[in-house]
Amino acid sequence: MTVVGPFGLSVRDQALEADVQNGLSAVESGLLEATKSEVPFITEAAQHLVRAGGKRFRPLLVMLAAQFGDPHAPGVVPSAVVVELTHLATLYHDDVMDEADVRRGVPSANARWGNSVAVLTGDFLFARASHILADLGPEAVRIQAEAFERLVTGQILETAGPRDGRDPVDHYLDVIGGKTGSLIAVSGRFGAMMSGADEGVTDILTQYGERLGVAFQLADDVLDIASDSHESGKTPGTDLREGIPTLPVLHLRARAAAEGRPEDLELVALLDGDLTDDARHAQVLAGLRAHPALERARRDTVRYAEEARAMLAPLPECYAKAALEELCDAVVHRAG
Repeated sequence: MTVVGPFGLSVRDQALEADVQNGLSAVESGLLEATKSEVPFITEAAQHLVRAGGKRFRPLLVMLAAQFGDPHAPGVVPSAVVVELTHLATLYHDDVMDEADVRRGVPSANARWGNSVAVLTGDFLFARASHILADLGPEAVRIQAEAFERLVTGQILETAGPRDGRDPVDHYLDVIGGKTGSLIAVSGRFGAMMSGADEGVTDILTQYGERLGVAFQLADDVLDIASDSHESGKTPGTDLREGIPTLPVLHLRARAAAEGRPEDLELVALLDGDLTDDARHAQVLAGLRAHPALERARRDTVRYAEEARAMLAPLPECYAKAALEELCDAVVHRAG
């Protein structure tokens, strides 16, 4: 049993381990190659987050999904590079929107070079992803375009907020289905599709990725409240400070509105204040860490991870299926 990929995923078969490790190594080389430019400064900025590391969750899912066809098919590694480049590009843009100072344990691109460079570097990564994608065929281009549309739509919906009468929690789950679930779903789909797996398997792994992606983001929501910067790779309470309505906060607000408990209303009042004040921010963070809303968000994470696991039931029993099931456990474990 060897530990590979994000969260210490264990692979119990030597052939699968070799395929995954070799695939991820090839993806890493592909990422470095795709982020090179004739302009040294662009190379430095584009490789900033590549070299900072990261979980490579999406490429890992591509590699595991490819096990249901030919994992060595020529489109598998390039498609994994595409999804990771797209993900990296969104991180550059997200950090500008969130005014984040830290990403993956290093200064964010916007903190180091300013917002303009960060936005343009994200655009550069999108362009390089599109260049690789063009060689994978028109169906791959269409799939990626649809996912990217969902991703951007999710971001816009987050910015706009829920319409009148819409449950904020339902709205938020739609947001993260677009922002996070869409690209992780594409990871499962590309891995299966590029490996030549049949259409039924491809559909299963797409739906699995969608649900796992939502669970993954909900685990991030929990980590934003519950973790320290060493564990999460970014400043704790970043989303909180920027007023981003993550699931623990939404559950707190819903309970305060429904039950009117004084302690809940007091915490909401603190939350609605100036969280750029470090003392107030720390007070709200401590309050949320002790609040039942955080545990409820953890339960929601478990629910989506279990839905992802259930999607795998029709697949044949094999080491790759076991690894995909273990990814569900890993996401839950990450949320505590």
